[in-house]
Amino acid sequence: MQRILVNQKSISETRLEKVDSAPLTDGQVRLNLDSFALTANNVTYAAAGFDIGYWRFFPSGTEGWGIVPVWGTAKVVESRSEALEVGTRLYGFYPMADEVVMTPKPAQGGFVDAAQHRAKLPLIYNQYTQVQSGSETDDHLRAILQPLLATSFLLFDWLQDNQCFGAQQILIGSASSKTGLGLCKYLAEPADRAYRIVGLTSAKNRNFVQSLGACDSVLTYDQIHDIAQVPSVYVDMSGNSEVKAMLHQHLDDQLKHSAAVGLSHWDRFAPAQNLAGPKPEFFFAPSQVAKRRADWGPGVIEKQITAAWKRIAADASDWMTLQVHEGVAASEAVYHALARGQVDPGIGAIIRP
Repeated sequence: MQRILVNQKSISETRLEKVDSAPLTDGQVRLNLDSFALTANNVTYAAAGFDIGYWRFFPSGTEGWGIVPVWGTAKVVESRSEALEVGTRLYGFYPMADEVVMTPKPAQGGFVDAAQHRAKLPLIYNQYTQVQSGSETDDHLRAILQPLLATSFLLFDWLQDNQCFGAQQILIGSASSKTGLGLCKYLAEPADRAYRIVGLTSAKNRNFVQSLGACDSVLTYDQIHDIAQVPSVYVDMSGNSEVKAMLHQHLDDQLKHSAAVGLSHWDRFAPAQNLAGPKPEFFFAPSQVAKRRADWGPGVIEKQITAAWKRIAADASDWMTLQVHEGVAASEAVYHALARGQVDPGIGAIIRP
């Protein structure tokens, strides 16, 4: 098998490794990956690999080097499990590699990997659903958009759940990211909304964000002092500490909540800061899922997420071009470009191992 290893202390450093496939034991299955997506989300997984546990999903066995998880579709090619037959295709969380061995266990809506090392990891990353129909393009859109827009919708739901903390404007950092643009689109949906949507992005991505039509205004990072000083919420997808410090200082006590979501600007992140206004709080999507399951019962929030991401995916061809790369080795160049922030936001990158 082939896999991409990432230096856990310097996440822009990668290497391609070839290893022998391990024989299966009873209860296990082997899956070959058909395709997976690479987005800025994967860079966040690497940057937060120790803090949230992303390195633990697919242990590399190589000291100091980890495997970044990806979302995609894979097919069972060998089975010693009664749960899954050869030929079954599953969508879910996989290693950046061309194959994976799992221990499937039936669960509501599909399967979970019952491997011991995954038992205490968040359930949302451990669920696999069977793909029974659809085109290759459907697989690609699902891999790129479903996990990102699920987070976007859960952010929107969380803001609604908290009455937007009384904010008159909601500021989205890295609004060109797919999670950011998804949140902008969901925030724009309510006809009776009482807040303005302000997208923050780089100068090179401003036109792209404006073209989406979801924001009331789009500002670049050097225009933070133009932001209205009214009750606000900041939802930060970038992790850029300099931008966050300027925004907190500018808004001060008018900033009612500051949410940390992503680390697309991982190289500009400083964990310890003395900031004006409220202390940033990390938003963890699985926690909102767990809350809504308790509020509404199992399955309800999942149905809402599915309907929500499909709404945006329906017109994705208007603003996103799929770019398919062949072979696991191609992952390195795409990942490096994402880590350097050099990927056109209108591109959706797919690896076909």
